[in-house]
Amino acid sequence: MPAKLSTHVLDLTTGSPAVGMEIELWSLTETPVQLKVVTTNADGRTDGPLLTGADLRAGDYQLVFKIRDYFATRGVNATFFVYAAVFFRVEDPNASYHVPLLVTPWAYSTYRGS
Repeated sequence: MPAKLSTHVLDLTTGSPAVGMEIELWSLTETPVQLKVVTTNADGRTDGPLLTGADLRAGDYQLVFKIRDYFATRGVNATFFVYAAVFFRVEDPNASYHVPLLVTPWAYSTYRGS
């Protein structure tokens, strides 16, 4: 299986995938560069991996999950968090990295998934 970077988001207020959340992917290895802006689909995932193969390089990255915008589209305007900015390092570009987000208007959690 080729190496890849992926993510998905679960809305813990409903116990379902977070459909329509915008996510930015940034490379932070040298000067910060925005690599992609994607939106989660019906499964709370992106339609494809964020990075694959030679595009997945060793270095530092950031995923920015737009929490306030997501909940505002669902009529929830009182959110504590505006964004979840997750900083992580790719040490082995031949491995796969999965960064899920569990989210509510008042809390979020993330981890390195499989």
